[in-house]
Amino acid sequence: MGLLTGKKALIFGIANDKSIAYGIARNLKQHGAELGLSYAGSVLEKRVKPIADDLGVKFCEECDLTDDAAIETLFGKVKKDFGQFDILVHSVAFAPKEALAGRYIETARDAFLTTMNISVYTLIAVAKHAEPLMKENSSIITMTYYGGEKVVQNYNVMGVAKSALDSTVRYLAVDLGASKSIRVNAISAGPVKTLAASGVSGFRSILSVIGESAPLRRPIDIDDCGGAAVYLASDLAKNVTGEVLHVDSGFNIVGLFGVGNKAE
Repeated sequence: MGLLTGKKALIFGIANDKSIAYGIARNLKQHGAELGLSYAGSVLEKRVKPIADDLGVKFCEECDLTDDAAIETLFGKVKKDFGQFDILVHSVAFAPKEALAGRYIETARDAFLTTMNISVYTLIAVAKHAEPLMKENSSIITMTYYGGEKVVQNYNVMGVAKSALDSTVRYLAVDLGASKSIRVNAISAGPVKTLAASGVSGFRSILSVIGESAPLRRPIDIDDCGGAAVYLASDLAKNVTGEVLHVDSGFNIVGLFGVGNKAE
């Protein structure tokens, strides 16, 4: 018996088999959860459908999360073909590439609005439609990053979006906890080589810092995030909500010079 045996999970945001959402899906499956997947657009369909087949997923549907009508249509299919579920994973974020380099002050209005819409509002939108279909004591999990707490070079508008996402987690935790005891939490992953991360200018330098300064002196991978998601989705975390769980080898706790480093 796995920790999630008998539970159903609906996952948004798998891009390929290197994405954090895939690591989460794989780990949820290993612990007994039945999976449903949703992807954005025909380009991702070619990548996600084989993953769905590999994971034994029967419910795999397209949905443009920037389109309210599309979201409503998707959840109509969820109600009909997938049924009530216990776990919702939101691993969705986007910022125009030009907004992830240079000075934050140069962020264009359209880039700001696009980033906030896709990276933050989509969580609110899917949570609203999911609420009637989620069972009591269910779990919603989203993906955030340390760049929402501290300034990370070139993360720029995405950092501001992640800060808003962290706050959204807390507000949703109050709303959904009161209505159906649904828990809402975020995983703050350390740098992982994903399709999304490749758009951040200087990402390789960010990745190298973990090995040099994090207390555990090692990078994380998608299965580390998957393990954290299993915990948050399971009854082990039945009284954990509104939290940001850092999975970053401890990097978030260190200061300017890191652990074991000395100022000159």
